[in-house]
Amino acid sequence: MKRLYRAALIASEYHREPRRADVLVEGDRITGVADSITAVSDATTIDCAGQILLPSLFDVHVHAREPGREDKETIHSCSEAAINGGITGMVLQPNTNPAIDSAAAVQNVLDIAREKSRIWPSVFTTGAITKGRKGEELAGIAGMKGRGVVYLTDDGDSVSNPQVLRRAMEYAKQFDLALASHCEVKELSGKGSMHEGSVSYSLGLQGIPSISEEICIARDIRLAEYIGVHLHIQHVSTALGMNTIRRAKDRGIRVTCEVAPHHLIFNHEHIGNYDTHYKMNPPLRTAADNAALLQGLIDGIFDVIATDHAPHTEFEKNQDFASAPFGITGLETALPSLFHHYIAKGAFGWDLLVKRYANEPRRLIKLPDTEIKEGNLAEFILFDPTRSTTFTPEFMKSKSKNTPFLNKTLQGQVTHVHYRGQDLLSR
Repeated sequence: MKRLYRAALIASEYHREPRRADVLVEGDRITGVADSITAVSDATTIDCAGQILLPSLFDVHVHAREPGREDKETIHSCSEAAINGGITGMVLQPNTNPAIDSAAAVQNVLDIAREKSRIWPSVFTTGAITKGRKGEELAGIAGMKGRGVVYLTDDGDSVSNPQVLRRAMEYAKQFDLALASHCEVKELSGKGSMHEGSVSYSLGLQGIPSISEEICIARDIRLAEYIGVHLHIQHVSTALGMNTIRRAKDRGIRVTCEVAPHHLIFNHEHIGNYDTHYKMNPPLRTAADNAALLQGLIDGIFDVIATDHAPHTEFEKNQDFASAPFGITGLETALPSLFHHYIAKGAFGWDLLVKRYANEPRRLIKLPDTEIKEGNLAEFILFDPTRSTTFTPEFMKSKSKNTPFLNKTLQGQVTHVHYRGQDLLSR
């Protein structure tokens, strides 16, 4: 199968502005990128005038809920949501039921992906640090490594015992695995449901102080420095936490980190009407944190953008704010929201988005990037900046609709997803 993508604006991490070019795809490979490619016999031509052609996105922090909570999401529905958002690769988190904490559990998830996902070669999984994610006894790290886990994490919980975490880091280093931390001191978070500050006081809700995250970030970095393991800090939400990571990087410590779109766009003031679509962990912080995190992304402190896609049922999210579960979906809304709020307004360019949400996530788990160049695998998307996207329940492919963008309209739309010789989406 041949495809000729005509007059596309090619986005690259190496160029601030997209350049106009034609792209020829044969089978699963890009076979030509040039200012002009003459008509190719038996090739289907797609007119891309005015549209951005960029490497498909890759998300290293996704909760598919299978096994155990298929009422919220399945690997199939999660994959379809990813495709709908222009994402063709994802790393699943281990807080399923039962937890992904053994070789057999890893193999089960990968088998389901092979059977149910249209992007299964690019569906990866993490393994839990501790058995059952209870923070007490190390999980079967050697066996999970043998089945292909890409890093270790107890995401959703921090490993509160530093001696257990130290031993886990030693094993992770031995098996050349990164260890990812959900940074939170549970005793400080308590039963909090949102950021501790002026809004939590006015709403009468128990707050989660920023120090709960920041103290844990500092502790885990110090342990990682002592052991020499690669530490990845998940979903950073505070300016001080980010700056702790920056200083660690300056000292040469092997630490990487991620920022979620919702921690860039929203803050605790959006919870004024107790809307549980704005409840996540770490919680939304302040407008000052928004600004600092955005600058950190621009400055390169954050290595990757990741959604922390966390689906929940409508019934669960319709509880009162304190009782509702933490988490929002993000796979379908990430690209349009980042374009709408930042690229369209000139805050940063397509080069940053390609670097931080397509190429660096792949490199983080030791995969090659998918830059649009001759010889590379054909994994790319088309994005039309002149269209808009309304996130109605009918439009969304995730089984859960717990997003602040529900029934809202954003500028830009994913119009085409090409994955290794297959057209997965065409609008």
